[in-house]
Amino acid sequence: MKKIILALAFLALPTLSLASGGEGYPLLTAPIDPHNHASLQRGAKLFVNYCMGCHSLEYQRYNRMAHDIGLTDEQVKENLIFTGAKVGDTMKNAMIKSEAKHWFGVTPPDLSLIARSRGNDYLYTYLLTFYQDPSRPFGVNNAAFPNAGMPHVMWDLQGMQKPIYETHKGTNGEETKTLVGFELSQPGSMSPPQFKEAMADLVNFLAYVGEPIKLERQRIGIWVLLFLGLAFVVFYLLKKEYWKDVH
Repeated sequence: MKKIILALAFLALPTLSLASGGEGYPLLTAPIDPHNHASLQRGAKLFVNYCMGCHSLEYQRYNRMAHDIGLTDEQVKENLIFTGAKVGDTMKNAMIKSEAKHWFGVTPPDLSLIARSRGNDYLYTYLLTFYQDPSRPFGVNNAAFPNAGMPHVMWDLQGMQKPIYETHKGTNGEETKTLVGFELSQPGSMSPPQFKEAMADLVNFLAYVGEPIKLERQRIGIWVLLFLGLAFVVFYLLKKEYWKDVH
């Protein structure tokens, strides 16, 4: 029994780690809605305009995305493909990985599975919590991922925000600072509520990319459960009929 409890505890550790963010900053809840095609389309637009210069989606094809989020191939060609890629190609970028590592200190990862590996709430919090930090190479830091190598590529939308700290005294009199929020120091082209909605759209899109078959899986799952429920009734009645004359 103890071994079973320990095994379950170890299985829960990754989930607990994601729930806490792993860095001490509380995660915000991402308003994900895979049924909202308009949100997915806006998220796709944000990704190709702001993220795809560095990050690819090597396991996602343009035409599969178009079909799933309510776009035609022509709409994808006109609005989401800015290179010589074909609509049936995967969503790769032209950045040379060795040069990217030289510029940023690390090769920007492919984001096909980032929502599944890190969690939607983590991504949402990460995108909303860039703040000014003159000590960092790009002048910004991040509350969800301290000392991240990524610049704040959407600063023109959000603007720049400065951190708000609370000072706490320990039992030994030592003072520690805790990051508790942000204050907008330079407005962007979007208001804070508008930027939050935009980041929710972007995370919604990345969540879809991480599992494009999710809605279909859920639809099939409902029918499977209904079939199993009906089969249980049939098998139960058959069992009663078979055993009624057995003494």
